[in-house]
Amino acid sequence: MATFKTISSADIKTTRTTLNQLVDFVEEDVSGSATRKKYQVFVTSSGGNAVTSSLFQTVFDQNYTLQTANEIFDMTFGVHSGSATAFSASTGVDTNGKILFTSESLMMREKINVYRQFSQTLLGDASSKFRAPFSSTTDTDDIDNALFLCFKRLFTRDGVKRETFAMRFFQSSSAGHASEAHPANIDVTATNPSSGSVIFTDVGAASSIERSQFGGDVGNIVLASDTSQTVGLMFYQKGIAVLDIERALNSNQIMTGSLSAVGATGVAHISASFVPHFVASASMDQILDHVASTRFGSGSNTFLTFQNNTKINSTLVFCRATADEFNYSSNPSYTDSEGRILVIDESEQGTQKSFAFVSTIGLYDANEELLATAKLSRPVEKNDEKDLTFRVRLDF
Repeated sequence: MATFKTISSADIKTTRTTLNQLVDFVEEDVSGSATRKKYQVFVTSSGGNAVTSSLFQTVFDQNYTLQTANEIFDMTFGVHSGSATAFSASTGVDTNGKILFTSESLMMREKINVYRQFSQTLLGDASSKFRAPFSSTTDTDDIDNALFLCFKRLFTRDGVKRETFAMRFFQSSSAGHASEAHPANIDVTATNPSSGSVIFTDVGAASSIERSQFGGDVGNIVLASDTSQTVGLMFYQKGIAVLDIERALNSNQIMTGSLSAVGATGVAHISASFVPHFVASASMDQILDHVASTRFGSGSNTFLTFQNNTKINSTLVFCRATADEFNYSSNPSYTDSEGRILVIDESEQGTQKSFAFVSTIGLYDANEELLATAKLSRPVEKNDEKDLTFRVRLDF
């Protein structure tokens, strides 16, 4: 028969600790077409000039067709309905209040809806604008055209640790084959970044804590070489980075090439700035393809890193065995047929003190039903000269 000992409330403690893990992502994961999965749910028509596109793309750590591939983050783009980009592409509002757009624009309602969804989730109001710095009340700090990076919980766990976020980003892109005669231009199909890059970071976020009622803790993403220049926001608990396209990259760089915007011929040729013309005329996939293939690099170097937070809740149970407790085993082999303790030296029969080796701790409920067991790394001798305390830790 097993011997039980009641554990009092004084022997049970609860603690909460935080585990930090460093994660980083390499350039080729985001720039490669085989590591970015598209979900083409948007289509303009069924004819030869049909335009299909995703609303977001998912970046994987390897070819997404492999079963071992892990989702790293989702990437999408949004435009605020009251921005200059939306205004320049709009032709008015119909009788039902729906915004109308020119035939040279594409997916503007979808881009606006994406922005509204993030505003609702992170700010609590779908009509609100993101601003960087977050606490700013100045209209010039509005984020009108936003690139959203939503990191998966596999990597963020319970959130991103403050002042650990850093991202290497190319603010401009080299000229592609269709515009080599114009160094200031970039072909919309170009896949090569320029030679210069910058580092975006959330340095200073720990000393200037800001909070959104719906999005949790917020930090400003700034230019590492000049922290007075804010380029976006980091929502730590949500694991979402919001980059202002107009400040994160060279929004005045001229884009040249053909886009499948809906028009008289089904194709629109542009030679205009990145913002507002390219972001209004290009489909979501075309914008994300261009950003992914030209702004993060294409090698095996790290382009983004941060530390995550894992909250560990623990219950510590202190199992105490005094000198006169648990010195005897309930194993039938411990005694002979007459109930006497079996000893190694027969000459000491009846005089040798009992002892046992503790290898397992069992936790039972009030009905003596086993709830959990804890295994020791090695057996520990217990006799009447030892007062032992075993600490059992349950993490959840």
